[in-house]
Amino acid sequence: MQAAKVKNEIINLVTTSAEQLQELYDKGKRGELTCPSCGLPVKLFLGISNPPHFSHNSPGITDCSFPLLDVSVKQNNPITIDYKEDNGFKIPKGRTITKDQPECVPAKNSAYITGNPEFIHEKQSRLLIEDPYFGKLYNHGVSLDKEQAAAITTIDGPLLVLSGAGSGKTRVLTVRTAYMLSAKIIDPKSMMLVTFTAKAAKEMKERLLSYPEMNPMLVNQLVTGTFHSIFYKILLFHEPDNWRRDLLMKWEWERTRILKLAGKEMGLDDKEFAYDQALQQIGLWKNSLLFPNEIKAKDEWETSCLSLYKSYEDYKSQTGSYDFDDMLIGCYSFFKSNPDVLAKYQKRFDYFLIDEFQDINKVQYELIQLLSARTKNVCLVGDDDQAIYAFRGSDPSFILHFERDFPGAKVVKLTENYRSSHEIVATANRMIKKNQNRHPKTMKAQHNNGKPALLFYPYDEETEATMIVHDIQEKITNGANPSDFAILYRTHAMSRAIFERLATSNLPFVIEKDADSFYERRIVKSMLAYLRLSYQPEDANPVGDVLSSLFLKQSVLQDMKAQTILQDCDFIDALAFVKTAHPFQERKLKSLPKIIRSLKGMTPSVALLVIEKEIGFADFVKKRGNEGNIEKGSDDIRDLKVAAKRFHSVAEFLEHVGHMSAMVHEVKQLSKHFHDAIQLTTIHRSKGLEYKYVYVLGAIDGSLPHDFALESFRKGDNESLEEERRLLYVAMTRAKDGLFLSIPQTRRGKTAHPSRFLRF
Repeated sequence: MQAAKVKNEIINLVTTSAEQLQELYDKGKRGELTCPSCGLPVKLFLGISNPPHFSHNSPGITDCSFPLLDVSVKQNNPITIDYKEDNGFKIPKGRTITKDQPECVPAKNSAYITGNPEFIHEKQSRLLIEDPYFGKLYNHGVSLDKEQAAAITTIDGPLLVLSGAGSGKTRVLTVRTAYMLSAKIIDPKSMMLVTFTAKAAKEMKERLLSYPEMNPMLVNQLVTGTFHSIFYKILLFHEPDNWRRDLLMKWEWERTRILKLAGKEMGLDDKEFAYDQALQQIGLWKNSLLFPNEIKAKDEWETSCLSLYKSYEDYKSQTGSYDFDDMLIGCYSFFKSNPDVLAKYQKRFDYFLIDEFQDINKVQYELIQLLSARTKNVCLVGDDDQAIYAFRGSDPSFILHFERDFPGAKVVKLTENYRSSHEIVATANRMIKKNQNRHPKTMKAQHNNGKPALLFYPYDEETEATMIVHDIQEKITNGANPSDFAILYRTHAMSRAIFERLATSNLPFVIEKDADSFYERRIVKSMLAYLRLSYQPEDANPVGDVLSSLFLKQSVLQDMKAQTILQDCDFIDALAFVKTAHPFQERKLKSLPKIIRSLKGMTPSVALLVIEKEIGFADFVKKRGNEGNIEKGSDDIRDLKVAAKRFHSVAEFLEHVGHMSAMVHEVKQLSKHFHDAIQLTTIHRSKGLEYKYVYVLGAIDGSLPHDFALESFRKGDNESLEEERRLLYVAMTRAKDGLFLSIPQTRRGKTAHPSRFLRF
């Protein structure tokens, strides 16, 4: 149906703007929409495959006709959206692509157009190599293609295996190890197999034990583990007193406490300075083997971080404590200072197999170079197109310059994709080829069970979430499992709307343990504190967050508590009695009680605007809200405004905020019990995983690529933009059968433009 009734007004979807759809959807959920014909309740359906339409709530009731309008949609005869294929994507036919709209997906003069379709790659037959052990593998159901076989049988000398997305790198690593142990009779104690996670190391051992002639006694002699676990054991063996486990600072709060103590002496405010980002910056320097006396700060932020770095290292030196980064740096320094010990380890290990080589950082690379200097028998497996961890020190140049650093190295490219459909692989290929700094390769799909990547165009973040949840519900109704779905996003802040929509559905879903509530973000929490104070003027809890944004120290809270007693007033009025050394600031504080009290009578959107402009919160964010964080404080304000649009009163909004914050904690607690659930995760965390259906949020400039990359690009740095393209490539290649890219028309209340990565 195309019509519904709200009170006495008839709503016709033909004349309804996209901006109004989310509000109509919410009205339907609240039971405020009725059928103009029979008067029964109706809901608005906002999906991806079908156009917006009203339908009766109760199952089995046929939707009515309303003769005054075009309401031809019936429950048993829905109107479907017509799509056309363009440049490997499916897009709605209704969207025009003109020169005045360059942000929309590929122009017709693109080098890759659907008028010249690629032939579907014929499945490559798996290989039965004339080798006794390969025959045994084949009988165990393990077959290989030519590229995989070449990587497995190239044993001596440096080898780089460029393992494209879905090409079976784990199979190559484990079969290669089994082949070396069984067919080549290589001593397992002379082999080092390095992974990036303990989980990956465990999975590889389990996979090894499933192969013929492998047994626990043999496999357990291999030196396997993460970089940290392997090199930490070396330190424990040689210097046990310096590396006692009780001296390890393994919790972030321990490291943050040290920085905060140093920051206090520097005059940094606990609530204003981003200590978590400072820890990340220090880790980046350390993993790049950059120490305090070697660093020249580029700006005020790095100057503060560098001072904290010096204090942090001094504290550890005085107390004998160490962190995880020190394990690798300590082992590197130990080897450099003890060449005789290094020589023993060089003699001990003949072969090195390194997984996820594209994620390696400088200290890890240096350690591998040191240990392999004698034999050069290094097998490195990775994909430069999936190098996405520059923020923690990973550098794709190591994989790009491997042949320079290891003369005579062989390169094997695994280009058969066994995960994704032909259409998804072909589209991802065309996108990633735009990167300049990469090894050229073209992935080829081994199946064609899916459909072209689908682009859909919600109005904003709220409609985006609603459409995705509707689409998932439809697919689950038709037989899909919740675990078939993943919703991927660039940063945690982007997950707010989809989390809220899933939280009010009956669908099981999980989120990451380190995903905090959007409403607990520093800037958001500070802004909401004004709303809370307007409703709870006797409560001291919101006051601390308010003080920071007024450029007042936390010690002022004690003075305000005293004033509430002396003046017999609440905390709002107590602001007028705060004394500072600045007359202008005191005049402003005297004007605040009236403004803050008025907030509770406004709509949330208006109240936030008053806080931003009249109270001066925007000035605070401009000066203090952006330290070292890729998510700017001003962006948090705009996101909060989008969230607030759906609510009519401050009380209703605050209740929603409290409920959603509690839901984040609840979902994280329940996540470990859900085995069949929709996955909400960042693109970074999705690497190495696969799902039947993948939804990518915000495929627009500013999100993918992120604003900080665009800013770097404008300054002449292209590397950040290339990493963002790799990030989208990783997201796209997680999908097996269905890939859905969302292109909101607006983002944070402003017009959005489709990602430049989607223009080939």
